[in-house]
Amino acid sequence: MSVSKIIDLRSDTVTLPTDEMREAIARAALGDDVYGEDPTVNRLEAIAAAMMGKQAAMLVPSGTMANLAALLTHCPRGTKAFVGSLAHTYVYEGGGASALGGVVMTPIENRPGGELDLDQLQAELERPPDAHFAPPALVTLENTHNLCAGAAVDLSHVSAVAELAHRHSLPVHLDGARIFNAALALETSVDKIAALADSVSFCLSKGLACPVGSLLCGTAEFIDRARRIRKILGGGMRQAGIIAAAGIVALKTMVERLAEDHLNARALAEGLSLIAGLEVRPVKRRTNMVVFDITGDARAAAAFTAALKQRGILIGSRGPTAFRAVTHYGISRADVDHAVAVAAEAAAQVLTG
Repeated sequence: MSVSKIIDLRSDTVTLPTDEMREAIARAALGDDVYGEDPTVNRLEAIAAAMMGKQAAMLVPSGTMANLAALLTHCPRGTKAFVGSLAHTYVYEGGGASALGGVVMTPIENRPGGELDLDQLQAELERPPDAHFAPPALVTLENTHNLCAGAAVDLSHVSAVAELAHRHSLPVHLDGARIFNAALALETSVDKIAALADSVSFCLSKGLACPVGSLLCGTAEFIDRARRIRKILGGGMRQAGIIAAAGIVALKTMVERLAEDHLNARALAEGLSLIAGLEVRPVKRRTNMVVFDITGDARAAAAFTAALKQRGILIGSRGPTAFRAVTHYGISRADVDHAVAVAAEAAAQVLTG
């Protein structure tokens, strides 16, 4: 079966840069960023820090490196970082903080909406000092929450976690890979979310459609220490302005258009929920992700995704019978409508037979 167009809903990481980004890359003023001499990087970092309400920012190649640099900067070797049981830093980042920094990653249960179990966190924080246990050094949060269907976590919960951590003299790191999506869904600004954390990371290469790059933001002293960690991790880049140039364009032109992705995700969720054999997981504040399950076993799930792929629709796996579809720059409402129609056809063929 031939298809005229591939509709890739696997992730918002598949986005391609805009023409304006490509032009900015070509014309970027460059220098050696390891020496602090790349003017385009310096400008991007200043813009990012201001947007997050922080003193300073540091460009790194990826969100994984941003989070790893944050954990290694906050946590001395042999100390404990509290992370969500479904957090990206815990599940999807290769155990980097443990492998490279000797940080004990201690999971706190995530609720379906991405919240941490506050009672469990409080019990851990109130554990009396004991030589048997690694001392705590950090509490981490994620917003939006990837494995919780991209849910935007309420500011009241973020505030409660921050208050609890700070009461025990612990800093908070926010994995804000999609913080702009969170701010849109929560009808607030990114600086109000970031204000509740001591450090925050966010990605340029997801919904903002840059080809590469993430930022880590915090105090000037924290970022100064994080730069040494970045160097150790191999993240010190030279003429990195070619990356930063696209990031500047993204922060100026791609934030407001995220609303289109949210509307498309809502339409996708509504459409999929009407298909026999598919069950869409509910989200209090949906962003650009739709997670759904199919009735049937792993074999039926494989046949379903194969049928979609044959018809030009790509989705991501979230388990033997669970899937994720992500809307992003390059996916139109017409693409969403077509994907729903194809999913209905595939489900009728494979699941209801």
